[in-house]
Amino acid sequence: MSERRPRVLSGIQPSGNLHIGNYLGSLQNWVLEQDRYDNFFCIVDLHAITVPQDPAELRQHVRELAGLYLACGLDPQRSTIFVQSHVSAHAELGWVLNCQTPLGWLNRMTQFKDKSAKQETVLAGLLNYPTLMAADILLYDAEFVPVGDDQRQHIELTRDLAERFNYLYGETFVIPEPMIRTVAARVMGLDDPTSKMSKSNTAAGHAIPLLGDLKKTRKAIMRAVTDSGTEIAFDESRPGVYNLLSIYQKLTDKPREEIEAHFAGQGYGTLKRELADAVEATLEPIQARYREFTNDPAELDRLLAQGAERAAAVANATRDRAYTAVGLR
Repeated sequence: MSERRPRVLSGIQPSGNLHIGNYLGSLQNWVLEQDRYDNFFCIVDLHAITVPQDPAELRQHVRELAGLYLACGLDPQRSTIFVQSHVSAHAELGWVLNCQTPLGWLNRMTQFKDKSAKQETVLAGLLNYPTLMAADILLYDAEFVPVGDDQRQHIELTRDLAERFNYLYGETFVIPEPMIRTVAARVMGLDDPTSKMSKSNTAAGHAIPLLGDLKKTRKAIMRAVTDSGTEIAFDESRPGVYNLLSIYQKLTDKPREEIEAHFAGQGYGTLKRELADAVEATLEPIQARYREFTNDPAELDRLLAQGAERAAAVANATRDRAYTAVGLR
């Protein structure tokens, strides 16, 4: 009998324009760790509608993201890959947790404050986003949740909600731990290395899109912001060079000392050319596999339905425990 692997839950919003930061911060790690953990990888479309969406575009983005999950190397035989809205327990447990969450806990969430400040009309779903995220995690008894440092507060809220629920109603949920990445966990924009690379920023030269034209990507890398110095070293006080080196390190899997020795005495142009080569070598096969998966819509639908069925078998059992605990069963 095989030893039980720790359970991991993670997901990405289908908001389009996935970039190298999403790959290095999430997808690459997910692929490498498929045999280490019992993985549930979700396309979180319910989170996407906390802000207005064009329905046709949302459906297209869900399929695009599913194709990228597979193209980047996620194996539906080794990991459970599914669309959040295809498993009704997410919305159902989300409501139960909404009814257990003090309003003050939601009002102090940093991301809600930042996003709501930029909108004329703030939808209630944006405020309740963290409770739905907590439901996503708790449904699968996830022990670990891979997140960037900017999502740490959401995991802390999930832990608080689970502990509060367990205290009020008895042991129901597993308390998850955040899994914070270090190398290239926060990839910055090529045009502004002090700001995180963003899916929503469509300005030319900002991001390295996973499905972008490789010639345009090379030009964007060659024009990336550096600084007035000359030494190529992992120095966080020089964010432009540090960002390019961090991306290069994650793509090549070489130690920092080896990278610095390799580029010693060379100019930024050499670093940028070799980074562009590494990016092209990574993205070319991903784009080829993406075309293969998305050219067969029926097979993509079959794999997502299979994943949703496997996910629901776990999620429904947790939802039923929570329903029983609060008196709904």
